[in-house]
Amino acid sequence: MNIFENIDQYIAGFEPEVQKKLQTLRKLVHETIPESVEVISYQMPAFKYKGKILVYFAAFKNHIGFYATPESNLAFKEELSEYKTTKGAIQLPYNKPVPLELFRKILYYKAMSIETQKKNK
Repeated sequence: MNIFENIDQYIAGFEPEVQKKLQTLRKLVHETIPESVEVISYQMPAFKYKGKILVYFAAFKNHIGFYATPESNLAFKEELSEYKTTKGAIQLPYNKPVPLELFRKILYYKAMSIETQKKNK
């Protein structure tokens, strides 16, 4: 098992087409939530926002997993209907484009959720 110290190391281990999709997701997070911080968590690329995990993503044999937590998946259930989802994951097949606008909305939703949790503490 590889031990990754940063997202660059993680992405470098994949084929060029997979790297491109992973870089697209990385860029999307940075553009959408510029205050987010890159981390490796559970040996996956992740981003923290205000000290909390905003999103994880990871490459697998047939798809990329995008993990923005179960509440995010529920909030966008209809828009995610064409993707395979589990409780907290969205599976993005390699033969489909990254749904940039949908993932952007999910990232905003998750960031607002983190801010609300911080205010309520």
